[in-house]
Amino acid sequence: MHRSAALVLVSVVAGCTQLGPMSGPPRIATPSLPPMVYGVYLDNDLGAINFAAWAFATPANTRGNPAEAARAIIAVEYLAGELVDNPRWVGIDSNTKFRLRQTRDAVRQVVGIREDAPPQVVVDALLAFISDLASGNPATASAVLTAPLFSRGPQPTFETLANLPYIEQANLATARVEAQALSPGGRGE
Repeated sequence: MHRSAALVLVSVVAGCTQLGPMSGPPRIATPSLPPMVYGVYLDNDLGAINFAAWAFATPANTRGNPAEAARAIIAVEYLAGELVDNPRWVGIDSNTKFRLRQTRDAVRQVVGIREDAPPQVVVDALLAFISDLASGNPATASAVLTAPLFSRGPQPTFETLANLPYIEQANLATARVEAQALSPGGRGE
């Protein structure tokens, strides 16, 4: 097993052992991303906004490319916290931010990601999945897609990522975020 997959499995187990019944509304933590996940600049925000809007516009954009689907999911995981926590995005209305939070939950349900998983654990697992796919090792990549984080197991999750269905809520919310972020005063200048 590649080192990245092994590290993710350890973090998944560690992260999910702390998961239990929730009391009150959960806070969405903003996961950290390594630089340049969404382009050549250090600003992942705009790249994640643009990528998510593109990826969720139509299933054809990610069909047959599970790594691109995983990048779209990472974008939603990241933006659900980043748009609320970062004062840069004060120009995006609270309703749009709330809809993006709901989108994150809907995408998790479609893919079979545990609903109470910490966003950082989800992001780390999907980044390892992408890295292992890029290294030409789909078996190791699939090893990351295991329970308890991915409830459906490796093969069904891989198939979902390879053929991500249309998620209307994700299309509408990410398009709205992109429009607001790129509008004058949206802080995406």
